[in-house]
Amino acid sequence: MNFEQTFKNIDDLLYKDSGADSELDYIGQTSWVMFLRYLDELEQDKADEAELRGEEYNFILDEEYRWPNWAMPKGADGKLDHHKAMTGTDLVQFVDKKLFPYLGEFKVKSVDNPKSIEYKIGEIFSELSNRIQSGYILRDILEYADELPFRASTDKHELSHLYETKIKNMGNAGRNGGQYYTPRPLIRAMINVIDPQIGEKIYDGAAGSCGFLCEAYEYLYERMEKTTDNLKTLQEETLYGKEKKNLAYVIGIMNMILHGIEAPNIIHINTLGENIRDIQEKNRYHVILANPPFGGKERKEVQQNFDIKTGETASLFLQHFIKSLKAGGRAAIVIKNTFLSNADNASISLRKHLLESCDLHTILDLPVGTFTGVGQKTVVLFFTKGSPTKRIWTYELKVDRSLGKRSPLTDNDLVDFLEKQNSFGQSDISWFTPISEIDDTTFDLTISNPNKAEEISDRLPNEIVEEINSLNEETNQLLIDNFFQRYLQTLDANRQEEWEISTVGESCEFFNGKAHEKAIDSNGEFVVVNSKFISSDGEVRKFTLNQIFPLYENDVVLVMSDVPNGKALAKCFLIDEDDKYSLNQRICAIRSDRFNSKFLYYQLNRNKYYLKFNNGENQTNLRKADILDCPLIIPPIEIQNNIVEVLDRMKEITDQVELNIKANTKLIEELKLSVFGLPFLITDNQLIED
Repeated sequence: MNFEQTFKNIDDLLYKDSGADSELDYIGQTSWVMFLRYLDELEQDKADEAELRGEEYNFILDEEYRWPNWAMPKGADGKLDHHKAMTGTDLVQFVDKKLFPYLGEFKVKSVDNPKSIEYKIGEIFSELSNRIQSGYILRDILEYADELPFRASTDKHELSHLYETKIKNMGNAGRNGGQYYTPRPLIRAMINVIDPQIGEKIYDGAAGSCGFLCEAYEYLYERMEKTTDNLKTLQEETLYGKEKKNLAYVIGIMNMILHGIEAPNIIHINTLGENIRDIQEKNRYHVILANPPFGGKERKEVQQNFDIKTGETASLFLQHFIKSLKAGGRAAIVIKNTFLSNADNASISLRKHLLESCDLHTILDLPVGTFTGVGQKTVVLFFTKGSPTKRIWTYELKVDRSLGKRSPLTDNDLVDFLEKQNSFGQSDISWFTPISEIDDTTFDLTISNPNKAEEISDRLPNEIVEEINSLNEETNQLLIDNFFQRYLQTLDANRQEEWEISTVGESCEFFNGKAHEKAIDSNGEFVVVNSKFISSDGEVRKFTLNQIFPLYENDVVLVMSDVPNGKALAKCFLIDEDDKYSLNQRICAIRSDRFNSKFLYYQLNRNKYYLKFNNGENQTNLRKADILDCPLIIPPIEIQNNIVEVLDRMKEITDQVELNIKANTKLIEELKLSVFGLPFLITDNQLIED
């Protein structure tokens, strides 16, 4: 069987279904189907084992809801019995009206045993929904899934690899996709430094796709003695996690199952909802590995659960992790590098707490591009709880290329770090900082490298030019092969003359924002959507205690006013969740149930119709009438979904091109230095240094 082809076939089917819009949907729908397929194999194994013992096995699922009865009823020949198999509307209705409600009830039935697989079944199917609308497509997907074997370890290994690839691809699937994937080479390096041992409890309070826990399982399994007790300990008493998001929880469970953990100890809960003052010794762990979300703004009631109150999500997670470590416990935590120097009182207090309660022995400084699609620089904090920090070893990771989707972080990139970290070796990219050199008022941890030599290019000009040409070739290939051809093919495949032509006023609702100037408060829980927020793609933020004008998920907000030739006029932002944003004046919100919201966003964002109001001399102020008169096209929703997928891919490509351009600029500077920074003579086409 070609596992990769099977996954591709399933994705192709989901692409054709109107209910699945992106990679995020694809993997969510694949996950629940695969979970039921796995459950069937697990039950069959247990039934076979019981039969060998002369015992009767009590199946978890009632007869009607077992895979061979609803999904793949087969005849005597072992092939699908088309007379018994549901196909079309009846199949979708069974899944939506009977199967999911039945499975969701297991959560209530097993509430006293949250670690059981019964409880996991209930959690998955009470909060996940079937989005596959075509019963004929669902039938084909079930047939493909039925071909996937789950029993042999080699099969599971290959399936887990492919599943990891799908999770990785989610990072390029639109908003929030990146939250699911931490580069596996980085995870493996973090685990290598921490070196967990069998018998230790390992925890990730922001588990996501459970990449840390899966890699920790592999690390321990490869190194431990394969005794019955050790295997039982590894399966049942080693790996623990918590995850808030519905889809991430399902993906994480499935990922762990495919890696060989039969009943994952993953709890579907908001970790930050737990008061850290209630954490007792029995709730603590020997090892914590995590990449918590950062950039969020937590509510006041959540902040009350912590000693150091802040809205920054990652800072609250860090407090939780410190509190959740046993004395002598070790942690490796990914966090944005601004944590090292933020000047607000909460950040200063947290750094002080970390340094005084833990030995922060290592900081790994990661390059831009480590996380695909994320421009924020990050660091990894390695610390041991129980004794104060005396000195910090910092390693500045350098790679010889621009990191991105086509050039991701590799295990080889981290070899030098691991070698030097083992002995805390010093070099031009690694150094010690004694605690005495840390400012005891700011506790700023961004200490410059005292060993850094003056950067002089030691590469020949032709080598640098070769790299520039390589980047240019990649850029051209991206633009020509991957974007334009697919984009044009997608448009040509549809009859554009059948698309409805409308206007914003005819097809959408319009809302004007309200003034927030007097309501701005740095401790506010709501983000003020103003011009700077939109023009910075949400990076520059102000907050308010009062949600003066609420915004809702899928609202498109648009800047109505800007300076002459400004870059913010008509720039849009797509609201990603309810109860988080408040709309400022001179910004409007546009809503419609006739569009895929992202398709509407793509049409409105910097629309040429709006830009023509800019005369280059005066401030441009778009009136409501100007906004409403903008023409729009309204293809069928399935076409909108297809085009959104293509445009998402376009953005991914243009972002990579932008990174390539920045890398080229850096290389050109290096080329100048190579040619002019050192004295040399050129004779017979050879470079000879003096």
